Amino acid sequence: MQPQLLPISNPNPSSSSSSSSEIIPITSSASAGTMLFGSEDDMAATTRILISPTFEDEMKIETRPLISRTLSYTDTLSSTSGGSGSHQQQQRRRRTASETSLFSLSGGGRRHSFRQNMGRAASDTYLLTRLGCKLLRYLGVGYRWVTRFLSLGCYAFLLIPGFIQVGYYYFCSSQVQRGIVYGDQPRNRLDLYLPKNGDGPKPVVAFITGGAWIIGYKAWGSLLGQQLSERDIIVACIDYRNFPQGTMGDMIQDASRGISFICNNIAEYGGDPDRIYLMGQSAGAHIAACALLEQAIKEAGEGESTSWSVSQINAYFGLSGGYNLLNLVDHFHSRGLYRRIFESIMEGEEGLRRYSPEIKVQDPDIRNVVSLLPPIILFHGTGDYSIPSDSSSYLKESLLTHMLHEFDRCISFIHCAVRVLQRLLGKLELKLNLFYMKERHTQTCFFRTQ
Repeated sequence: MQPQLLPISNPNPSSSSSSSSEIIPITSSASAGTMLFGSEDDMAATTRILISPTFEDEMKIETRPLISRTLSYTDTLSSTSGGSGSHQQQQRRRRTASETSLFSLSGGGRRHSFRQNMGRAASDTYLLTRLGCKLLRYLGVGYRWVTRFLSLGCYAFLLIPGFIQVGYYYFCSSQVQRGIVYGDQPRNRLDLYLPKNGDGPKPVVAFITGGAWIIGYKAWGSLLGQQLSERDIIVACIDYRNFPQGTMGDMIQDASRGISFICNNIAEYGGDPDRIYLMGQSAGAHIAACALLEQAIKEAGEGESTSWSVSQINAYFGLSGGYNLLNLVDHFHSRGLYRRIFESIMEGEEGLRRYSPEIKVQDPDIRNVVSLLPPIILFHGTGDYSIPSDSSSYLKESLLTHMLHEFDRCISFIHCAVRVLQRLLGKLELKLNLFYMKERHTQTCFFRTQ
């Protein structure tokens, strides 16, 4: 039976006093092991309480605060070991365990997280690559396109030493003035290549670079500018908007504005306004021919203002240009410039005819316009796969039907251009087939590398 605390009332409450308390043991059969808590006077206290003797034993039990496991573990070990050596050993063990846990939480966790991120990135890259290849396959880009792209990359890699040399000249030479603004549209800039000899006005070549109407840029003419500037000829490389930033009409407009700037401002840079020549290569030759023809149409019209005149151009030089787009659309499609994209560049299927100089010069309604054009010299390689050389041949035949002017004034410049082409091609031998008619002012130069 558990001991109990039994209150005992004093029958004489009036005699109670403020005396000190004491504990009096009481022995009873019913409540064995209890004590009587009362006053000093026997049975004189107000209240007496029976307390079990086990209560004192329970009060002797030390009450410990609720602390961390590590500290309680330390106290227990220190109290039980009783020696400083074992206590220091336990501290070293705890310090090692703490450092190990911190390392696992910090560095080890980061390494584990880094491995997970790398694995996730690799899987995402693989997925995107696989989906990209699948999309290209749906778009019709097959094995042949991929092999040609890799071949082009290898070819470009082999040309890197030459690119470095030309790039150094383009960015570091004091004879190159880059980024001259000629209009208010994007990419209306041109580069000027000036001769070292500044004695007297120099002849000027306005050059429009190629690039399949998509990747044309003025810096592509840096090698030609370097070669001609060494022969006291100023070269102005005109930049223009490419597709999809602009369509064919925008490219012609930009080229016309660049030519206008050269005709009206080249004297400020040491050029001779009376000796300006227009030159274009590949897509640039097509753009330059269209700009020249449209300017002649404007001059033939009544009451239409122009900022430059066709008569200010002494000659036009077309290098490997395409002049009949209706005949070239299938060829470009087989070479990777698909019909849908090409028609978008030319502003629809009707633009293929509207922007074909060979077709326009055959129009009897503009016969008087053709007579305003300057002398035209066409260069085309017979081994050209990008644009067949027949494109220049057909334009020559169309022009010979309508043009009846001489071009003796520019024949010396033609020979200079041929020498420059020979130097650009290195030590390769050239086979030149020159068609020159004294009474006509159209010349076609075909060359083949041996």
